[in-house]
Amino acid sequence: MTRTVGILLLVASVGICAIGAAFLGVGLSQGSLESAGFVLGFGLLFVFLVGPLAGGGIFALVRSRGEQAEQAEAEKLRKILDMVKTRGRVDISDLSIELHADRESVQDMIYKLVGLGVFSGYVNWDEGILYSEEASELHNLTQCRYCGGQLTLAGKGVVKCPFCGTEYFLSK
Repeated sequence: MTRTVGILLLVASVGICAIGAAFLGVGLSQGSLESAGFVLGFGLLFVFLVGPLAGGGIFALVRSRGEQAEQAEAEKLRKILDMVKTRGRVDISDLSIELHADRESVQDMIYKLVGLGVFSGYVNWDEGILYSEEASELHNLTQCRYCGGQLTLAGKGVVKCPFCGTEYFLSK
């Protein structure tokens, strides 16, 4: 939507510039307007109409690119969430392939989902597997499911096993 508005503003600015130049050109050719009046009229037209319209159009186009990037990231986050919720277990390498992202980017996206409070589950980074699990089951967990080690708090909504590196993500 923002992109369309930007394009329309740019087209309008070009159209107004062309119409104004034609109008001023006709006045100059008929002798009812002197060259100084033509320059002044065109300058005022540009400063008060064409410039602001073109500036608004460029601003809208730049903003639309930012919105597209945000939408693409939100789509990837939604895709991760959908995959792990429906399958229950997803290989990190599968996520990387489906999202066309490296392992580090996938890891950052998983942490974003945890930070938003929309994902509960756990991941074993060594095995490269992400598991979905009900938050109520994870809140009562005190020992690691892989090695039996004591779990420690690693951050907001993240509990980590210091022995094997498995991370458990708790949603609200």
